[in-house]
Amino acid sequence: MIYARALGDALRGALAADRRVILLGEDIADPYGGAFKVTRGLSTAFPDRVRATPISEGAITGVAAGLALAGYRPVVEIMFGDFLTLCFDQIVNHIVKYGAMYDGGVRCPVIVRTPSGGGRGYGPTHSQSLEKHFLGVPHLQVVAASLWHDPKALFARFLAGDAPVLHIEHKLLYPLTAGLAEVAPADPVTEEGSPGMPPTMSFRLVARESCRLTVIAYGYQAELVRRVVERLGVEEELFVELLVPAQIAPVDYEPLVASAAVTGRVLTVEEGASGWSWGTEIASELGRRLFGSLRRAPDVLTSSADVIPSAGDREAEVLVGERHIEAAIREAAR
Repeated sequence: MIYARALGDALRGALAADRRVILLGEDIADPYGGAFKVTRGLSTAFPDRVRATPISEGAITGVAAGLALAGYRPVVEIMFGDFLTLCFDQIVNHIVKYGAMYDGGVRCPVIVRTPSGGGRGYGPTHSQSLEKHFLGVPHLQVVAASLWHDPKALFARFLAGDAPVLHIEHKLLYPLTAGLAEVAPADPVTEEGSPGMPPTMSFRLVARESCRLTVIAYGYQAELVRRVVERLGVEEELFVELLVPAQIAPVDYEPLVASAAVTGRVLTVEEGASGWSWGTEIASELGRRLFGSLRRAPDVLTSSADVIPSAGDREAEVLVGERHIEAAIREAAR
């Protein structure tokens, strides 16, 4: 099924399994069912626990914080990731801090999920990938949806834990088929990581020892990298390993180190704007851990540090696409 439906089914299962789960967000109730239709049908099935809210992201997350402190398990939908800026205070200064401020006496396990990214011509304020502004916030788990990570398993993990979670969902993932068994010539495999961490998936056409480069990407960018890796491997025998983490902060470095130690080269790919990015942090840490064994300094690929245009051709110039990824892979694998 398409990813949007798979995610909706995951939320339906969470609502059915636990009466403490409450969904809040703008226009998530039927018949609209959310801007990207993830919540379609849920308010009809659970009318008391799937609630459309006023247009105030700060108020939505503030109410969710109160519900979480009272013992509920609120899941908030922010209609566009750009509007995370409006609930930054609630997340960073309140939700993630209550447990420490009260010495573990309370918990505030709010889950905030939001569509992010460009590629649909929505323009400067509806196309950004702003997750880098939440990386490194203590006690906040930042997780990126991908076609290779089962949303049911992830949300079961979130709801079983006490940590606040920011779940980033690139909007171009929604219409794609969840899982790649029908389209990929090789099955992705789960890499062993640190205990308690969500899985990191690996895609490669040959054994790791025959790969010339480790590419690390998340979300929709991982799917773009997968297409390029497949094409270069089949057409030119340029073999690359792609690693796709579910959780992008805090990072599980064990699978990344294991791959890079063998290939000797690293490239990170993300759609966020260049400068102070997720990839630079990954590059810094891998460079430190593998100093002297890498064949070259890690490479980082991001979108341009620019306002995202609405016009399709100009948007494609600013945002990382397959041609940018292919050029970066060729350079990094030299």
